[in-house]
Amino acid sequence: MRLLVVEDEPDLLTGVVRALRTDGYSVDTAIDGQDGLFKAESVDYDAIVLDLMLPKLDGWEVLARLRRTKHTPVLILTARDRTSDRVRGLDTGADDYLVKPFDVRELLARLRALIRRGAGQSSSALELGEVRLDLAARTVTRGGEAVQLTGREYVVLEYLALHRGGVVTRTDLYDHVFDENDNTLSNLIDVHVFNLRKKLGQDFIVTLRGQGYSIR
Repeated sequence: MRLLVVEDEPDLLTGVVRALRTDGYSVDTAIDGQDGLFKAESVDYDAIVLDLMLPKLDGWEVLARLRRTKHTPVLILTARDRTSDRVRGLDTGADDYLVKPFDVRELLARLRALIRRGAGQSSSALELGEVRLDLAARTVTRGGEAVQLTGREYVVLEYLALHRGGVVTRTDLYDHVFDENDNTLSNLIDVHVFNLRKKLGQDFIVTLRGQGYSIR
């Protein structure tokens, strides 16, 4: 899953990005509202973490302009803890609001919930035949037995599972697995899918030639 973090405090930005990448996310960053809005409008992120007090364009304005064209889940991460600020943030279009200082575990849990809801998935458990994904624990079992996946394999599987029944193009999958700083060759998507089929069954992921991949 690909996230955007818009935050101008260097140490906090570094810490949040490190935690998100350790948890398997691909992360883009922006240190001012203008750049943040440009990226948020240009890329279909799975979720956005947005500070309010930003240079060039504050978080309120970023959110208001973004909501004119996109429904990307947005979590406001700010030191502004007044009830009026929370109300304003949610009424402007934020999906969640977390006050600094915060526990990284709570940030990760809130983002997982936003991504699930954004994909129309209310439960943290996905049952796909004999394959079960625990989206909270980020674990996979097949027939009750644990399946060991690499971080990238899990992200590819999670994205396909959240869009089960539809067709996911290779380009779309690539855009949600790798971030702006990743120069990895796109044919690695095929490698990850190949490895997932070996672990979960050859027919688990269907290839629709000229269209993409699907979990039916």
